[in-house]
Amino acid sequence: MRAEADAFQTLLAGGRFGSYAPLFEQHARVRAAVSALTGFRTDQIAFQPNTAQGLMHAMFGVTGAVALSPAEFPAITFATVRAQQALGVAAPQWLETDHGRVTPGNIRDQLDASTVAVAVSLVDFRTGYLADLEGIRQVIGDRLLIVDAIQGFGVVEAPYGVADVVVAGGQKWVRAGWGTGFLALSDRALEHLTPVWSGFTGTEHEGLPLDEVLPPASDARAYAISNPDPLAMARFSGALEELARVGVGEVHARIAARVDDIIDAADEFAIPVVSPRAEAERAGIVVLEPDADQLTVLAAALHNHGVSVTVRGGTVRLAPHASTEAETLTMLRSALLSFATATTR
Repeated sequence: MRAEADAFQTLLAGGRFGSYAPLFEQHARVRAAVSALTGFRTDQIAFQPNTAQGLMHAMFGVTGAVALSPAEFPAITFATVRAQQALGVAAPQWLETDHGRVTPGNIRDQLDASTVAVAVSLVDFRTGYLADLEGIRQVIGDRLLIVDAIQGFGVVEAPYGVADVVVAGGQKWVRAGWGTGFLALSDRALEHLTPVWSGFTGTEHEGLPLDEVLPPASDARAYAISNPDPLAMARFSGALEELARVGVGEVHARIAARVDDIIDAADEFAIPVVSPRAEAERAGIVVLEPDADQLTVLAAALHNHGVSVTVRGGTVRLAPHASTEAETLTMLRSALLSFATATTR
């Protein structure tokens, strides 16, 4: 949110007496904005500078086995293993998956009495698969459900209420820039997690706690280390408020149409699509998997035509936004035409 950032940067630069009050109002504002989109109460929400730190808070607070896929984004796997290495109270329980997809069916028979939590991405970053959170909740019972929502937050009307921990950043679909994110905790999570990383701003004391070390707050405030960046909170709040006005459903519908366009273009040029085609199983990520000897040619064609993509692990990942216009799709088709011409000579 450029306008939001500019406004608060100007305020901060002025430094006039009494002008800083709006900066100190951003913490309440950002919690309210996250609450409006997730359904969590404001006292269950803590601002975070990124998804990874929120996941660290969660995993270091778990006591027991955490079931997760080894193919999850490294922010999840590293947090779990680092917690095990440092404290010895959490332990990763590696799941076998359906080609990287974590589903209720493949989770059901892999849990045991030691499993206290299940961690999953709302949308898998490799496959673009949208997890069935409600189905997962049904099969895991009263275990904690920890959700890394960053690949879907803002474009999927997800049932966040079935989760105990929801973590997301604002630099992807929300487009609020780096340094923005949140950690939302259910009452059950607040009861069972230990706030290991709880700093001097994580108490119930109003103001600076001097001359004594106070216990962590009983709510999500405990999961704070220091004073957050008010400009980052303002950017995040502004983006979330705009998203709430438009509606996540409206954003999702527009992106779903763009995803259809991308899949149609890939099909036209016979480039395999390995991400889900069914709208109920996807968010906004389209994954193409050309023949291994054609990957570099495809990546070069996209680059030469100004199409920004992610190339990783033998695949090409595309992610249209709600603002993606027909001109961009024309650029994509031109790139795919160049690729097809180069590979059929």
